[in-house]
Order: sequence, then C-alpha cells, then structure tokens
Amino acid sequence: MRELLDRLEEWYREGRPFALATVVSTLRSAPRDAGAVMAVTADGVALGSVSGGCVEGAVYELALEVLEAGRPRTAAYGISDDDALMVGLTCGGTLEVYVEPVDAAHYPEFPELIAALREGRPIVVATVVTTPDPARLGARLLVGADEEGAGDDECGPLPAALREVLAADRTTLVRRVGDALIPVEALGVARDEIVFVRSYVPRPRLLVFGSNDYAVAVARAGALAGYRVTVCDARPVFATAQRFPGVDELVVDWPDRYLAGTRVDARTAICVLTHDPKFDVPVLVRALRLPVGYVGAMGSRRAHADRLVRLREAGVTEAELELLHSPIGLDLGARTPQETAIAVLAEIVQARHGGTARPLSLTDGRIHR
Repeated sequence: MRELLDRLEEWYREGRPFALATVVSTLRSAPRDAGAVMAVTADGVALGSVSGGCVEGAVYELALEVLEAGRPRTAAYGISDDDALMVGLTCGGTLEVYVEPVDAAHYPEFPELIAALREGRPIVVATVVTTPDPARLGARLLVGADEEGAGDDECGPLPAALREVLAADRTTLVRRVGDALIPVEALGVARDEIVFVRSYVPRPRLLVFGSNDYAVAVARAGALAGYRVTVCDARPVFATAQRFPGVDELVVDWPDRYLAGTRVDARTAICVLTHDPKFDVPVLVRALRLPVGYVGAMGSRRAHADRLVRLREAGVTEAELELLHSPIGLDLGARTPQETAIAVLAEIVQARHGGTARPLSLTDGRIHR
C-alpha cells in the first residue's frame, strides 16, 4: 500500500470515499502475494492491482458494490486449472480478496495508519475478514509495535496486546516472508472467524558507500525496489544532492565510522562501491561482522583478490569472508552503471528471498514461492 499512500491520504483528507481491496490469502500460482491492494473511488478511479490483470475487472465491480452498500465483502477467485479461464484467473491459482469501504465513518483509524507509515513506525492491523456474524465483519484492531513484542526483523514485532487478542481466539500464526505479512487463520474458533493480520514494518535499508556513477545507479534501483536508501561518502564534493536526488539520506562521513553508529537489521543490504582500499577495507571489516542480510563490494577479480588479502590482514575470518558478495552482482553481462545496478539489485533480491538466480524458463515448479 505504500506506493499508493499519497493518493489514498489525499482522498481521505478530501472526504472522497474509496474501497480498498486487499488480497488476504493465495494458493498455488496466484499472480500477487497476500497484501496486494487496489483502491477504487465511487466515481470509478482505480489504483493498484490485486492480480496483475487477471481479475481486476471483477474486483473493480465488487469495490463499487461495497461503496454503494457501505459494507465490506470477501470474495474468492479461481478454483482449478480447468475452470480458471471462466473465473478469470488464467494462472490456475486461487486468491481471496477482502474489500472494505474507507472514509471517516467506516475507517476512523486510517489517519493513524497513514501517520505510522509516513514516520516509519511499525504498526499491526488485524481485521476480521470472515465471520458468520455480519456485524463482526470488518472489525479491526490497530496496535503500534512495542519493544517486548514477539517476532523478528523480517516480520516485525507482534505487540503483546494483539497477541492476547489472537490467543483469546485460539488462532495460530503463519509467518510469510517477503511482504511482512502475518495471516491468522481460525483454528477451531467457536465463531468460525478468520482474522487477517498485517504487520507494517519500516522499509528495509540499502546502505550505498561511494559516490561514483555506479553508486548513483544502485541508489536509484534500490529506491525503485522499495528500499530506504542511504548514500555515504567521505568526500563532500561528490556526495551531493545534485548527484543523488531523491535518496532518503545523504551522509558525508567516513563509511566505517557511519556504519558504526547506524542501526541495521537482517533485512539491511550494504553495497561498498568506493574502489578505494582506504575506504572499503575498514567498512567491510565492520560490515562483515554485523547481522545484516547482504554485503557486496565492487571491483575486478584482481581487486577482489587484493581486497581479500587486506581483509585477512585486518583480522577478518574465513567464515566472515564467505559472507562477502564480491565481485558484486549477478552475471548478467552488464556494461553500463544502470545495467550493473540491475545486476546488483538482482543479487540482493536473490539473497533475501532465496531464489535460484536461474532463468525461469530453465526451472520448474512454482514461480511464486
């Protein structure tokens, strides 16, 4: 929903009601993961996507019905490979979509959700999406994350207050890595309810050390991929807003000193693109000892061999060196800084989600894991 934030906030502030459709469950080859959203206004403006095109028309019509009735609905699309064409889900998977009206009367907590997303504060939203009691459909709970919450860096903490609510319903959590989603499915609940819980956590961080053309391209690609991008270089003449427009943070400091004082987690990716041992060796010594998801360094194979010698001399162990992606990026045959940035981000995505990095045409099995 982050990519729609500006427009949704504008609609809400203007008192322009809209329906918000959210994928709450998927099975087999559904084109979008749980959490994908589409918003539709009463006058027919649509933003976002729940299926990549397969059932957008049906969900669009359902959204208009929800707006007219002023009540939420849940609908399923796709049953089997044999009749997928009839329901419009050509991939043969299934997905369930929850559609709710959003305005001051139906969703008074929406500004709280918007503010949390704007400020990068973790927040959890639990919504009853299936229930035999029509009055309960759409009941929701918003809880800000607390320091003692259970969970991990990938999914974010689950607040104690919310855990108590879920425990009272005798539900079980199923962790979904990728979009920080935690679906909760009823398990012998007397009310036969299903609650969908979404944990919004801050965007993962991408730390880019260096200020050359490759750093510019990697920063842009990282922002496009949804990362909160920080660029750091010790040379103020190169680390400028003109060179790096739109990054979340631009820092003029020695890379290793900055890394020592900033917060990282298991979703953080670090790209060292300085091409200068006096910068890259100290920051790599520190980076390889941090609990981050990815550490990569740019350079030729000769530069990499020299870097390994310097890192070993600095006390880096062989186990720590195995964490280093260098030369950085996947082998795509990239030539330009922009193509290289794609190769770098492809490797970061592969490291985070565990793909094979092989062409899909040469693999079999499910595309969406």
